[in-house]
Amino acid sequence: MTPRQLSFDLPVRPALGREDFFVSPANAEAVAMIEGWQGWPGRKLILAGPKGAGKTHLAHVWASLSGARIVAANRLSHADIPTLASGAVAVEDADRVAGDRPAEEALFHLHNLVLAEGHTLLLTAERPPNLWPLALPDLHSRMQGTLLTQLRAPDDTLLAAVLTKLFADRQISPSPDTIPYLARRMDRSFDAAQEVVAALDSLALAEGRAITRALAAQVLDKMAQ
Repeated sequence: MTPRQLSFDLPVRPALGREDFFVSPANAEAVAMIEGWQGWPGRKLILAGPKGAGKTHLAHVWASLSGARIVAANRLSHADIPTLASGAVAVEDADRVAGDRPAEEALFHLHNLVLAEGHTLLLTAERPPNLWPLALPDLHSRMQGTLLTQLRAPDDTLLAAVLTKLFADRQISPSPDTIPYLARRMDRSFDAAQEVVAALDSLALAEGRAITRALAAQVLDKMAQ
């Protein structure tokens, strides 16, 4: 009997090093901006892109290069801003402060203090700053004056690489024909890649099966219903 490669319920550990980030035309500009961080105009940058596009990964890459701290925007209103501003800072999901006055004020003060102290600021967001419904005019003007780089929707090569990484994060090795099959047939988005990999992992665990092209076809059919 041919042994089957099964999926086990192992912890998901995202690989966040620079060597784990696949560069393609969809993200090459953003990667170059992160690697060239010392030349950012005004010492600040907004990195925008859809969920799952690699913003968190690139924020960690930048933190490794710059020694920055990483903080979620929804925690800023409770953060010690002067302490946080004592070095480079990456704020994740910065667009989510919109409409939350204490959070907007905290981001405004952090922005000003980080730059006044001579440090560098990275902000990640799903949308460009002109689409953030900010209530604080001063914060709005600061964000509009910040250099923007964007992660684009995945091309064929990048989508295959993202699928490979998502499987690796779950410590899963699908059959060789599974990823090419998925990349040709699934919705072309990072969200869809995460959903498909999670569904395959769950079904493989539930049924004690290996992750193969046949299982991938079953999952895609179910998701299309």
